[in-house]
Amino acid sequence: MINRKVTPSEGGKRLHRFLRNLMPNIPLGQIYKMIDSGKVKVNGKRKNQNYELVAGDELVLYVEDAAYQEASIGQKKAKYVGVNANVNVIYEDAELMVVNKPVGMLTHPDQADQKDTLVNRVHAYLYRQGELDSPMFMPATANRLDRNTSGIILVGKTAGMLHQLNQWIQKHELQKYYVTIVEGRLTGEGILKGDLIRDEKKNRTHVVSDKTDVAKHGGAEQVKTAETRYRVLQTGNSHSLVEIELISGRTHQIRTHFQDIGHSVLGDIKYGGNRFGDVNHQLLHAWRIVLPDGREFKAPLPAQMCTVAERVGLNSNF
Repeated sequence: MINRKVTPSEGGKRLHRFLRNLMPNIPLGQIYKMIDSGKVKVNGKRKNQNYELVAGDELVLYVEDAAYQEASIGQKKAKYVGVNANVNVIYEDAELMVVNKPVGMLTHPDQADQKDTLVNRVHAYLYRQGELDSPMFMPATANRLDRNTSGIILVGKTAGMLHQLNQWIQKHELQKYYVTIVEGRLTGEGILKGDLIRDEKKNRTHVVSDKTDVAKHGGAEQVKTAETRYRVLQTGNSHSLVEIELISGRTHQIRTHFQDIGHSVLGDIKYGGNRFGDVNHQLLHAWRIVLPDGREFKAPLPAQMCTVAERVGLNSNF
């Protein structure tokens, strides 16, 4: 038997969708059967699958029998046969896993790449560790990075930890720091606050300039406030090494803000950056995260970024 209280952010969800998110390994048809057979109670009563949950609702779930659990685990085993389980683990305990994502890897599967993604590698790793044995919950990432951005990804190994991580992120209580190499000589420190708007068709983010710009990209409801703090670590003849604290978390926020001030991220062709040798992607690395409970995690800069830094006269040892 599993007890679960509905949080404020989960209020308004239909019962069957809530259970689907909670138990992604159980087929939707099986979830319907659990609801119809009374194995799911809300505040001690049976509800239909379309019941709209309210914050504070108390759910009780009666876990399926051992045979069903064994079948679910068997399906996982088949799913992860042949999946690469090589993960750069920075930290791990019973609830939390911190990993260092390499450049070129998706965080989650998409239509083009379904198998060799970070989340699939994490699942394969945990399965081989014997920690993927519950049909009720799948460990999941709390944050994500673009394919060509490297660095720290947080993984909730339990539902409680995943919920806690998501709450910290939503309330902006996590401190997230990146390191990048930008073009031009930049000094000191500062705050960038340009509002952003997304063009989903072109997969680009723009700094809002005026009302015409807003209308062109979908209207005022698409405008998101964004704040980026930066501190220059070193300044060379033509490039600068910069540490960035992400206050808000908008798509392509760092890349857009630095293009806007004339210091595009090196290699970031989409946002005004130049190629550097064979580097044709943004040199951007999520290097440090500080949790509200005081724990701090760091991911060393990738070798490619260190090499480029040296070639443009910067010292990556900071």
